[in-house]
Amino acid sequence: MVKRYFIWLSYDGTHYHGWQVQPNGISVQGELQRVLSTLLRQDISITGAGRTDAGVHARVMAAHFDFDGDIDCKQLAYKMNRMLGVDIVVDRIEEVASDLHARFSATERTYHYYIHTKKNPFLRHFSCEIHYPLDFEKMNEAGRILTTYEDFGAFCKAHSDVKTTLCHVTRAEWIQTGDTTWYFVITANRFLRNMVRAVVGTLVDVGRGRLSLDEFRAVIEGKRRSDAGDSMPGNALFLEDVKY
Repeated sequence: MVKRYFIWLSYDGTHYHGWQVQPNGISVQGELQRVLSTLLRQDISITGAGRTDAGVHARVMAAHFDFDGDIDCKQLAYKMNRMLGVDIVVDRIEEVASDLHARFSATERTYHYYIHTKKNPFLRHFSCEIHYPLDFEKMNEAGRILTTYEDFGAFCKAHSDVKTTLCHVTRAEWIQTGDTTWYFVITANRFLRNMVRAVVGTLVDVGRGRLSLDEFRAVIEGKRRSDAGDSMPGNALFLEDVKY
């Protein structure tokens, strides 16, 4: 009998070409499939909760795969961690209902984007260093504006093969964690390709005074990626949580 299993994992995406299997690059999905196929002695295909871009990390990622038979989930997780590189960790594996889908059954996803405003050798790999002053109060006003819209075509990577650019954003705010460290937290039912980094880049333009709040609204309503800010570097972005 074919059963469905969920893998809960985390990874440092620094050395990967994103989550999705790539023809000419190493991916997180590809590594998991390689190890699972070896251990279960058949070709295993897995589906993730999302598709993080190159260099992007995940504190919590979920993925599912189907297998014809029973699995000792604890033992399989142990063996996978022995075979995977140090930058991918399987936290647990569990049997789930056959209709639970890692991508389509997810009701909420949360990302964090980290920045620091003073040179720091210990943050450079997982945070974006910014050298100009930012008005975080105004950036948080813009964040609240995001929660009043549903169409985020302005922040979707051009030529993406998405059927809809509608998303329900429930939280978007900057949180200070130290004198020179902040992170942006954004929660939604789904995200478009490159959306979070484009949103952050546009919020930074607001914080620098390059965009007024009215102009920020106009960017959203215009639905053109060319009107929004630059996409921020991927190394500072984390998929923080997935809810079902």
